[in-house]
Amino acid sequence: MNHYFLLTIDVEDWFQVENFKQYIPFATWSSYELRVEKNTHRILDLFDSIGSKKTEFRIQKPVSNNETQASPIQNPDNGQQSTDDGQDEKVRGTFFVLGWLAERLPHLIREIHSRGHEVASHGYYHNLCNEQSHEDLKSDLCDSKSLLEDIIGTQVYGYRAPSFAINNDILKIIEDCGYLYDSSYNSFAMHGRYGQISVSRNRQKGIALQISNSWNTKHGSRNPDFIGKPETFYELPISNINVFKSVLPWGGGGYFRLIPFALFKLGVESILKKENAYLFYMHPWEIDADQPRVSDVSIFYRFRHYSNLSKTHRKLSKLIESFAHCNFITCSQYLDEVMKYAL
Repeated sequence: MNHYFLLTIDVEDWFQVENFKQYIPFATWSSYELRVEKNTHRILDLFDSIGSKKTEFRIQKPVSNNETQASPIQNPDNGQQSTDDGQDEKVRGTFFVLGWLAERLPHLIREIHSRGHEVASHGYYHNLCNEQSHEDLKSDLCDSKSLLEDIIGTQVYGYRAPSFAINNDILKIIEDCGYLYDSSYNSFAMHGRYGQISVSRNRQKGIALQISNSWNTKHGSRNPDFIGKPETFYELPISNINVFKSVLPWGGGGYFRLIPFALFKLGVESILKKENAYLFYMHPWEIDADQPRVSDVSIFYRFRHYSNLSKTHRKLSKLIESFAHCNFITCSQYLDEVMKYAL
């Protein structure tokens, strides 16, 4: 049975995080150094290097004690090499991109796309969804989606809300703006900004929650080129652990930087054993130990933001290598897979 590992990257820069908003107002963003391009390149290169190692290892099929045999098969859909067991060796991820950055770095967004990863939306200005009017939120959602689609020349299917601040009404607005899925639900309830949604009546397919399947009858097909059921809207939650009726945050971000690697790895193994899929998130600034320090920030926010930045790149590499047996696919690819079995 295949295990799926969904790597997701929230592409925002060091000065755009919610915890710094009171110290770095939006009006000053243009005056700060953009470091996100360099950090995103490091992540892209890491994904490529591990994918190359996986391919090199797996195509060496031992046929005797002294011989090996390479048996690659060409995948006609994307031109990538895969082995004869159906395992695609490329490490693919989903990059949820802030529109404000995409406007300034369109070449970076095109590179993410050209290197085989999914480009999705993280909104335009990193405003919290639950602090905007419905009209302003619709504009933010539609403008960021249109901008990204113009840059990469294809449809954008996914959205992630800044600080995971969603609710059921917000999900409906996201759906109405033409997205196929949202990936903002974080079930860890002890974070003040994380939103909550009602999931008790939602049909589950893998780790995906079916939020709605009425779009096609109301509005016509949103995404006619998407394999599966284009009228269905899904939520792809951040992966967490349930222990003694309590939810522990295990999806990445600051928790990944703070939890010892051996323990974090055990938690991911537990999630994969139970769910057959794991969804991880992080930000490019989390591998940047040389980023500027915000001197006025509170001690608590300073600890949360700057802890273990120098160790995160290596820790991420170890995480991916530890689960090299998994299929590292994009969010859209994962939905494609679970919808095939739903037909």
